[in-house]
Amino acid sequence: MSSAKIHASESTTSASVIRDNDVARGLPSSSSSEFPQMNENILPPSYYDRYFSDTAKRCLPNPIRKLLGVSRLPGMLSMFSGHPASETFPFRGVTLTVARPDTADRDRSSLVELDSALLEEALQYTDTGGIPTFVDWLYGLQERYHKRRHGDGEGWSLSVGCGGQDLLFKAFTCLLDEDDPILVEAPVYAGVVPIFRLLKCNTTEVATDADGIVADDLERILQNWPKDRPMPKLLYTVPYGCNPSGASATLERRLKVLKLAREYNFLIFEDDPYFYLYYGKSPRSPSYFQLEKEIPGSIGHVLRFDSFSKILSSGIRMGFVSGPTAITNAINLITSSSMLQPSGLTQAVTYTLLNHWGYEGYQQHVDYISSVYRRKRDLFVAAMQKHLTGLAEWSVPEAGLFVWFRLFLPPVPASAEGDSEDLIVRRALKEKVLALPGASFFANGRTSAYVRACFSVLAEEDFDEAMRRLAAVVKEVQFEAGYHSAGSRL
Repeated sequence: MSSAKIHASESTTSASVIRDNDVARGLPSSSSSEFPQMNENILPPSYYDRYFSDTAKRCLPNPIRKLLGVSRLPGMLSMFSGHPASETFPFRGVTLTVARPDTADRDRSSLVELDSALLEEALQYTDTGGIPTFVDWLYGLQERYHKRRHGDGEGWSLSVGCGGQDLLFKAFTCLLDEDDPILVEAPVYAGVVPIFRLLKCNTTEVATDADGIVADDLERILQNWPKDRPMPKLLYTVPYGCNPSGASATLERRLKVLKLAREYNFLIFEDDPYFYLYYGKSPRSPSYFQLEKEIPGSIGHVLRFDSFSKILSSGIRMGFVSGPTAITNAINLITSSSMLQPSGLTQAVTYTLLNHWGYEGYQQHVDYISSVYRRKRDLFVAAMQKHLTGLAEWSVPEAGLFVWFRLFLPPVPASAEGDSEDLIVRRALKEKVLALPGASFFANGRTSAYVRACFSVLAEEDFDEAMRRLAAVVKEVQFEAGYHSAGSRL
């Protein structure tokens, strides 16, 4: 198909994107009879035409990347690409020293060497959406943890990126034009707020509490949506150990959110970097990605974002997005124009480690991680109880790295609950204790008495002193305003 059709006609955007990317990977066209029979509940590629932004429609396939798959066919004498000669690369091998995945043998290491063929592939230009062997391993991961099997006519695929943030930015860019309405949790991950402002979209906040997103508030918003405004394109949510609130959405609320997504035709951006950092006592609820397959109804509303930043290394910058093929292919087009592909060497290192461990070893590793953060959470909350009781209130998280707490502060003109901004940014900083004020986590800008504290990096022996210093600052502010520790005037 001619690439000109991608931006010439909105009605052909999704189909064009899919076919162009299939050719780029050396796959048959999506209209080919070689594809599995699609489940009748799977939303068709044309469904997503209404969602794509003008940027996505104007984005043309990279003419070289379109032919990468074809160039690998047996017997092909390829002269089309500008690949450098592999024999000029100075790298001869890579050996990793990695920890054993299980807790009992954690202090023991193994030497793992990158496969020579994989290293050769990783050092060259490779597929936009990820090195195929790595992608296949990730498909297996999604089948194991979310019961979603690729290639069985489920209409989804995945794409590798340079961390979740990279993929979020590209996904928002693919779907949002100026003034497009979207739904966001309040509070929300601060890292997406600049993206919303850059794209000039309109955000409507949905309330959250200790049990995650308040689905009843979401329903109220949708039922009362102004008739003269287009309906929201998507809901952005962090369902486990939310940054900043630490909340994990209950199954009951997830089911209602999915029901509303199907009823009101919005997409669910499931940003889930803390999925594997769950340490609650109750069984972990299924992801939205899993639920939309298991709960009868249309399938294709969920775009799921996974990251290795909290599991392997934040500096490794590896993540992947899973969801409707039309959207992941549109993300690949953005990647092919911006950075061509995520780092091949980083993918190869990540894959080699994961493949060495296997899925069972991976589970042992995330079990170990969860146990570490459970211990840190317990010690941190104990320090809060010792020093902040009567000065603040909070809920105890069951996943992630954060505690979100409201300080008992005197009211200010913008909020009867007070404002933590000055206390944290100026006064606490002067006492050499650092956290983030709640105002940083509201898309629409809001004064807040809340504070986000991260317990992952601070040394455990410093938890008590950090809380003591913060408590002293809160008491000072309360005293100056004539308030006692319960937050009422003396």
